[in-house]
Amino acid sequence: MPGASGAHITLLGLGAMGSALAQKVHEAGYRTTVWNRTPARAAALARQGAHATEDLREAIHASPVVIACLLDHASVHEALDPVADALRGRALINVTTTSPNESREIGTWARENDIDYLDGGIMAVPSMIGNPGAAILYSGSAKVFEEHRSLLNLWADATYYGEDAGMASLYDLAMLSGMYVMFAGFMHGAAMVGSENVSASEFAAKAVPFLRAMVDEMPGYAKTIDDGDYAGPGQQSLEFSDLTHIVTASQEQGVSSAPIAMVQELIRRQLDAGYGREGFARIYESLRNGPERKVCA
Repeated sequence: MPGASGAHITLLGLGAMGSALAQKVHEAGYRTTVWNRTPARAAALARQGAHATEDLREAIHASPVVIACLLDHASVHEALDPVADALRGRALINVTTTSPNESREIGTWARENDIDYLDGGIMAVPSMIGNPGAAILYSGSAKVFEEHRSLLNLWADATYYGEDAGMASLYDLAMLSGMYVMFAGFMHGAAMVGSENVSASEFAAKAVPFLRAMVDEMPGYAKTIDDGDYAGPGQQSLEFSDLTHIVTASQEQGVSSAPIAMVQELIRRQLDAGYGREGFARIYESLRNGPERKVCA
């Protein structure tokens, strides 16, 4: 049964994520052409009725919209530079993981080759595609985003971040940064109590409710940062937030203090700059601009 729009899509790259994306649109009834550098990876989709081809130009010519889900920035150019003329006048939706500037560079390349470009950052693992909780962030061509919104929403909640092709990647990587640092902090805590034979599962049962409650503090920190008012009432001072005791406890337990020592260094920069009485959110300035020496009247 054809998709709601009767659309034909081409998907380039059949790793775990590319295969999940292709599977979802094929199940939705879109006429689907797939290409992969290693042809054997297309076999399962071909058995289900997708058109698999080893000819990249043929794959591109099959559809007005081409989705690229490749290994990295270099692989996008390696695959697409030789067939840029075939992509001319088509929509290219690139969900390959790239840095913001790499995304912008591909966007510039696309404009120079008359390709309508939309960049995507996938906030999901392959098993989440098409299921609640999955999100894909997009930036670049508003026209492509609007025209293919129904397709994009098949995969995940689709959000548009503007014409700058690098913004989706920037948001994607910024949110992943928060996730990985949170996980590293949890694992550091698990290692600390693990030094006394407490299981990670037992620690998680105690830590997860606390961490959930702490997440609710983020909007307050965000407002403090946006207002630039690190000395406002109700904030925990940097002097009070000194984490030397956590670093010391880690070392005493024979555990690497690397995750918490990184935070302590951000605090220390602001303490050294004379901001000890201001709030913890001020470490944002250590990250953004480096320490600034406080000027006393």
